[in-house]
Amino acid sequence: MIAGHEPERTPWGLVVLLGALTAMGPLAIDMYLPSLPAISVSLRASAGQAQATVSAFLAGMAVGQLFYGPASDRLGRRPPILLGTVIYIAASVGCALALSPAMLIGARFMQALGACAGGVVARAVVRDRFGHTETARMLSLLMLIMGLAPILAPLLGGALLGFGGWRLNFWFMAAFGVAVGLAGFRRLKESRSEETTAHAATEGPVQAYLALLREPRLLGYALAGALNGATLFTYIASSPDLLIKTYGIAPSAFGWVFGANAVGIIGGNQVNRLLLRRFTPDQVLARSSFIAVGVAVLLLVAAVSGVGERWSVLPLLLALLSTYGFLQGNTMAGALNVDPRRAGAISALMGAVSFGMGALASAAAGVLHDGTPRPMAVVMLVALTGSAAALHLLALPKKAKAGA
Repeated sequence: MIAGHEPERTPWGLVVLLGALTAMGPLAIDMYLPSLPAISVSLRASAGQAQATVSAFLAGMAVGQLFYGPASDRLGRRPPILLGTVIYIAASVGCALALSPAMLIGARFMQALGACAGGVVARAVVRDRFGHTETARMLSLLMLIMGLAPILAPLLGGALLGFGGWRLNFWFMAAFGVAVGLAGFRRLKESRSEETTAHAATEGPVQAYLALLREPRLLGYALAGALNGATLFTYIASSPDLLIKTYGIAPSAFGWVFGANAVGIIGGNQVNRLLLRRFTPDQVLARSSFIAVGVAVLLLVAAVSGVGERWSVLPLLLALLSTYGFLQGNTMAGALNVDPRRAGAISALMGAVSFGMGALASAAAGVLHDGTPRPMAVVMLVALTGSAAALHLLALPKKAKAGA
């Protein structure tokens, strides 16, 4: 398909396949959250070591993407995805067989190195096939598929924990990797353009990244998307303690509350798809970034004042996380449109910055932890303010001048 051509029908087979590849990472993050206490007991791990299994995964997602992006530009889209899937399967088995906290932390890092291939290359495949606005719509559809992971994964993880223990979660991840890998091997066609192939042959990964880092618009989109995404990672890291310990929600009900916020994210993505029929991705970004900051201010007020406690904090969290659906697909589409020849490298850079910011934000919330929602609310407000600033100071004004 020629870039920029608007398809008459949505290619649902491609959407489901790319969504499943992208979901390997979120599945591995969310599915085992209900098992963290059991893992601590089984492996005699401290709370810090158990939390390190999350941090190690986020670090692996950030690092691994920097490799797969340029590799997909140079070697094609299929080889990196197949390699990443094999690594994901092997590392999932390693997690299931771990005998110590250190083994599990190492296996989780390797698992992330495999999982991130799907997300990086899937976004590049979308940009190979579609133009700017249609790319934003397709990425919103991918978020619909991927967004099922935070809803279903904790529920499934809790069920598997009760049925066969925490190790069964990782055996399921390995089986999921096998199924997705086979589907990708059989169904995913090479989509890298001749222009990308020729251009990638003339520069190495370092040259590609240095060229991209000189693009202010790209940096604006990357920081805007990453800082907005940091709110989601902060919530993921803070939610078990906040929901179970602070608000007294039963562990068996954790998945339902956690999943309700994922419904908000999915809803935001689908409303974004409808808005893109009337507005450009940048127009949606300009408005939704200010709305996100406003909701974050209200969340901080509720967290500090304590008014309503869970009945004010949790609905505002739902509203805040819903803005994720308006910013992620549109910032990614804007970034990929800066230089389509380096779509793989851009996708990797966006993903690496996103997970890096997510790791920093979740760590900051952990350091500031005081048993209340205040640290989480502070980190989210700072992140979203930075996101809006990056978007309006770096990405959107320069684009407007270029198109004038």
